[in-house]
Amino acid sequence: MINDLWYKNSVVYCLSVESFMDSNGDGVGDFPGLMRRLDYLKGMGVDAIWLMPFQASPGLDDGYDVSNYYDIDPRYGTLGDFVEFTHAAKQRGIRVIIDLVVNHTSDQHPWFQEARNDTNSPYRDWYVWSQTKPADAEKGIVFPGVQKTTWTYDEVAKQYFFHRFYEFQPDLNTENPMVQAEILKIMGFWIQLGVSGFRMDAVPFVIAEKGADIKKPGQQFDLLRWFRAFLQWRKGDAIILAEANVPPKQNLEYFGEDGDRMHMMFNFHVNQSLFYAMASGDGAPLVKALNDTRMRPETGQWGSFLRNHDELDLGRLTEKQRARVFQEFGPEKGMQLYDRGIRRRLAPMLGGDRRRLELAYSLMFSMPATPVLRYGDEIGMGDDLSLPERNCARTPMQWSDEPQAGFSSAEKTVLPVISEGPYRFEHVNVASQRRDPNSFLNWTERMIRMRKEAPEVGWGDFTMLDTGNKGVMAMRFDWRNNAVMTLHNLCDQPQEILLDVGVGELGHSLIDILDGDSSQAEEDGRHRILLGPYGYRWFRVGGLDYLLRRTEV
Repeated sequence: MINDLWYKNSVVYCLSVESFMDSNGDGVGDFPGLMRRLDYLKGMGVDAIWLMPFQASPGLDDGYDVSNYYDIDPRYGTLGDFVEFTHAAKQRGIRVIIDLVVNHTSDQHPWFQEARNDTNSPYRDWYVWSQTKPADAEKGIVFPGVQKTTWTYDEVAKQYFFHRFYEFQPDLNTENPMVQAEILKIMGFWIQLGVSGFRMDAVPFVIAEKGADIKKPGQQFDLLRWFRAFLQWRKGDAIILAEANVPPKQNLEYFGEDGDRMHMMFNFHVNQSLFYAMASGDGAPLVKALNDTRMRPETGQWGSFLRNHDELDLGRLTEKQRARVFQEFGPEKGMQLYDRGIRRRLAPMLGGDRRRLELAYSLMFSMPATPVLRYGDEIGMGDDLSLPERNCARTPMQWSDEPQAGFSSAEKTVLPVISEGPYRFEHVNVASQRRDPNSFLNWTERMIRMRKEAPEVGWGDFTMLDTGNKGVMAMRFDWRNNAVMTLHNLCDQPQEILLDVGVGELGHSLIDILDGDSSQAEEDGRHRILLGPYGYRWFRVGGLDYLLRRTEV
């Protein structure tokens, strides 16, 4: 079972092909360039690469406006280059997961062009139309302040079409059996080319009922079961990682109570609470979020993350909590986006404070989930707030202090390389950090190795321990008679705690995984542990007893 559920104890690395490495000097990253950097990712300890959209697209929404699901953007290379890349990744033991964007297409897609030009076309019903503009057309907007409506009039079709996102992204009618069959065909195509799974974009919108007369859209959860069954038929260990920012009470509907729907889901609920905990020094809401999302099938797994390619969405926090996170991490209006989030990268959000960066990543790696890293965050890359919307955090990877950060030999790149301030590429780059044993990159590599050597976190059950201090979080993970415990100080002052590990005599001895120090319980069985400002510690529970027990198992 461990081999089949490879995603339980893996590390995923998310990157954009266009921003990672340019091989031909046109200023745009490509698959041959990405192939050159596979050994870098292998050296980091990455198990799977998640590729942001790279299929043919007009590029109005960073590739999420797909115009051909069966080809790649020519700027990135050819299908042959893609297959060479997946083969090279497989040789290094790295799986490839790609974005599956089937909630909508580009308005330039041949399907939509035929649909709008011919009322009798079979593609007409592949989209969602209305003779009149629905009264609720201004409700349910995904991008407030940028998007004005969800229904736009098409001069050619002489009807309004539905678009949950931008007006150049008409929604597919996923209730149409032909559309459903096409989605399976798309999945099968890329599986055949070496893909090991998909990050499915906007899953709640993919399965939602759509139409001008639908006031409270239901959700087609059976579609998720169908998608999974198809994948397991074509490639038994392929997975779907769902983007579904839904309330905890709906989680099992996406996983399936029997584990027959989505393999993985991003845990947005925990992500938002984690940032509130770091902003406020209060771990109680994060503890609650972890407990609220505890339930999942045995085969299901969460994906934990800090920052991703979108804004840091804080929409599920209370207004007071959201204001606190804004105040701490994005106080200026230009740092905020869509009235609900922060558009900055992690390092500048945390003021470049190495202690807080390490704390944040230690927290992420110690969540009951599979950690997902974003390209550049392993070196503490910054952002360019002069760029619009989310582009500020999508700048090219900074490889060296050479021109254009070693990303490209072109005079102009797809987005400008960060060349000013403390995060400029001369200060923050891979080459200089590889030479520095104390760099953030080398620290991240050690954390990845440690996380993978603690399978209890990915596979086990977790228990929140009482520290008697709201600013200090303690979690114990138990799996196969072994246990790991993590401690995190959310405060900027040292904290001393007395802690009962909760496993009797086995917990009287602790060994620090990070530095090898040990802690012996006092006479009452509790440990007296000191954590520095923003400090963290990872312990194996049981010391020598633990090691002997592990050997016996």
